[in-house]
Amino acid sequence: MRFAGVDYYDIADLLTTEEKLTRKMVRDFMENEAKPLVVDAFNAERPLDMKTLAPRMGELGIIGSFIPREYGAAGTSYMAFGLICQEVERVDSSLRSFIAVSSGLVMYPIWKYGSPEQKFTWLPLLARGEKIGCFGLTEPNVGSDVSSLETTAKKQGHNWVINGSKQWISEASIADVAVVWAKTDDGMRGFLLEKGLEGFEQKATEKKGSMRAGDVGELYFSDCVIHEDSVLPGSGGLKSPLSCLNQARYGISWGALGAAMDCYEAALNYAKERKQFGFPIASYQLVQEKLVNMLIEITKGQLLSYQLGRLMDQGKAKPAQISMAKKNNVKVARFCARTARELLGANGISLEYSPIRHMANIESVYTYEGTDDMHTLIIGSDITGFPAFGK
Repeated sequence: MRFAGVDYYDIADLLTTEEKLTRKMVRDFMENEAKPLVVDAFNAERPLDMKTLAPRMGELGIIGSFIPREYGAAGTSYMAFGLICQEVERVDSSLRSFIAVSSGLVMYPIWKYGSPEQKFTWLPLLARGEKIGCFGLTEPNVGSDVSSLETTAKKQGHNWVINGSKQWISEASIADVAVVWAKTDDGMRGFLLEKGLEGFEQKATEKKGSMRAGDVGELYFSDCVIHEDSVLPGSGGLKSPLSCLNQARYGISWGALGAAMDCYEAALNYAKERKQFGFPIASYQLVQEKLVNMLIEITKGQLLSYQLGRLMDQGKAKPAQISMAKKNNVKVARFCARTARELLGANGISLEYSPIRHMANIESVYTYEGTDDMHTLIIGSDITGFPAFGK
């Protein structure tokens, strides 16, 4: 039986059997188990109970799926990770944020820059969903200009003392461990901070118009003392956190397409059923034009992410290529959410339909992990050789 989804160019024919099975498994889980919880949480602005949901996702092997099996993860391909993000965000961006943060921003730096003890301690727990992590980079006064971090870590004997704060952090209030980036006398370093440390406070942000089903918040450090064993020994300089962001940005490029696909399907099905002037609105030229434009943009985005996935698996993907996919596909999701809302008319603002929820969520996705403007400059620097940041 052919997989139900938006695939006008038969891209599924290019996927391996394992990749198709992964996609179907995640689709079934999201539709049957996660979607009802997400809708209720979004409507009530009540963060999902990830302490219950994460272990279930861990059982399915979809947290940190590309991390090697020796660390308790599934050891799948980047293509499979992309498909996971697509199917998760097809339901809601906040849950895909959990997957992308856990995989690309928490597990990846521990895997790449951590000590053997850190890897074997944390990666299996995170992969199983028994522990939840967060990534502390963005600050109240520092967003795109990562090099200007104000959070500091000072060495004192065998300890480090951390002071500062982080803002707009996914899973901030519930995380068992935080990967925190701070400035040291030797440059930027990554640190692992466990929940409950003296001087370490975690707080949720309320009254959000976007990502209402997700836990987003702040981290505060006031003379927080950690042992030197908590440093990610392989981390150093700006490249370390940026390499993590590239992992998450890749996941976003697929996830945004999932949101766009759901908006397109909602609009198409509605247009076929909704009648005006005696005919389904899908029979009118202006409506068909909107649907066709949505499908074209989704298809182009799918081809972009497919090739990027193969480059990722070959170890050939450049940061600027990842930026192009993130920039393009989030724009596609924005366009499809807005167009779907138009096609649904007044019903488009009802939470009984998914486009308005995607429309709100995608505004966060448009901004985080690099704004649209920043990705433009990353690509521009790559093709011209002239960095235009900070001018």
